Amino acid sequence: MSSDEMRLVLTVDDFDRAVAFFRDRLGLSQLAVWQNDGGHAVLFDAGRATLEIFDEAQAGAIDDIEVGRRVAGQVRVAFRTSDSESVASDLVRAGAEILGGPVTTPWGDRNVRLAGPEGIQLTLFTSPD
Repeated sequence: MSSDEMRLVLTVDDFDRAVAFFRDRLGLSQLAVWQNDGGHAVLFDAGRATLEIFDEAQAGAIDDIEVGRRVAGQVRVAFRTSDSESVASDLVRAGAEILGGPVTTPWGDRNVRLAGPEGIQLTLFTSPD
């Protein structure tokens, strides 16, 4: 079996705020909207998806690099951007909180860790060209 697409689904209390954050501030393209039995959903194009699975030691190491202490839960969303620092500044103006960074990782990425809507942790990273 192989997969043609991966979708990360976030269930949030403040739907409108989360949609505005990811669409209007992070700049994700809206692909579809659904309404079912009073519920709402939006599908965004976030580029190519990959799935990373960490053990606790690796999660701790990444948290230490990006934030200086263990802070992430089981799910953290990472977005590659052309300028992680300027995107982070825009997201802070939209209500996100910087948890750590910007830092240059041992592998050369420039990372900023944020808490977005409802505490969802985001890593913004810019890879060296």
